[in-house]
Amino acid sequence: MRLLFLFILLICISLLGYAQYLQHLEGLLPCPLCVAQRLAYWLLGLVALLAFLHNPKVIGRRFYAALMCILALIGTVIAARHAWLIRYPESFECGISPEEAFLNSLPLAGWWPGMFEANGDCADVDWKFLLLAIPDWSLITFVSLGIVSLYMLLAKK
Repeated sequence: MRLLFLFILLICISLLGYAQYLQHLEGLLPCPLCVAQRLAYWLLGLVALLAFLHNPKVIGRRFYAALMCILALIGTVIAARHAWLIRYPESFECGISPEEAFLNSLPLAGWWPGMFEANGDCADVDWKFLLLAIPDWSLITFVSLGIVSLYMLLAKK
């Protein structure tokens, strides 16, 4: 099970690193929902790191796995909302929104603006791979990480 915690941590680190690449080298600005997904990946990766370092027995493993299931579910909801907004942009105004103002006022945005400052538009689709946009891939990833976390929560050994 410890390797699964490491696997989740490495996935989160990879995705956050790729987000930095897209932002700083490709010029894609993160929107409020992108930043919220980044926060979910950060928290999911942090819990996975703590679990990997702690190497808990059954009760601890289930605690960490349950927490990761909750974070993956939160990320799934955010990514699903973002994917929906891309397909129906007229349903939501995502420019200077309360979400953007809130996220940009958090200490994290001041501490590391390159990671946590929201400046983009949620409905913009500037990147696709295999016909899917970033929120679509993020949705798939959060669901997959949630399934792995659920497995760790329910596994006997």
